[in-house]
Amino acid sequence: MLEFIFIPVIFGIVTLGVYKIVELFVRKKERLMMIEKLGDLEEGSGLLQRFTLTQSPRKSYSGLKAACLLIGLGVGLLVGFLISSNWPADIPFESRMAYQVRETVNIIYGASVLLSGGLGLLLSFFLEQKFIKKEKNDQGI
Repeated sequence: MLEFIFIPVIFGIVTLGVYKIVELFVRKKERLMMIEKLGDLEEGSGLLQRFTLTQSPRKSYSGLKAACLLIGLGVGLLVGFLISSNWPADIPFESRMAYQVRETVNIIYGASVLLSGGLGLLLSFFLEQKFIKKEKNDQGI
C-alpha cells in the first residue's frame, strides 16, 4: 500500500550510511591532527584551561523530538486510515477507476503521514523553546 515510499526511504538510508562512514574517517583525521598539535605545544596546561566548561552542558531534547515525530506519524497513519476507510469501495477491481482510487488512497496515506510528522516536529520545537525559556527564567531568579 505504501509502495511509493520504498525508494526514497532506501535511498535515504544508503545516503545516511555513506555520510556517516565518511564523517567517521574525517573525524578520525581531525582528532589525530589535534593530538599532534597538542604534542607539539610546549605548554599544554595553559591550553587546557582555555577549554574548560564555564557553563553547565546544554540539555538535549532528542527524546522529545523523537516522541513528537512518532506520535505525529501514528496520528497521520490513523487519519489516512480513517479517510481511506470512508472512501467509496464499490468499484470493480478490474476497472481503471479502481487503480485511480488505490493511487489516491496511497497519496492520502503519504500526505497525512508527512504532514502530521512535520506538525509533530514543529510541536517539539515549540515545546523545546518553552522549556529553554523556563530554564533561563529559573536560573535568572
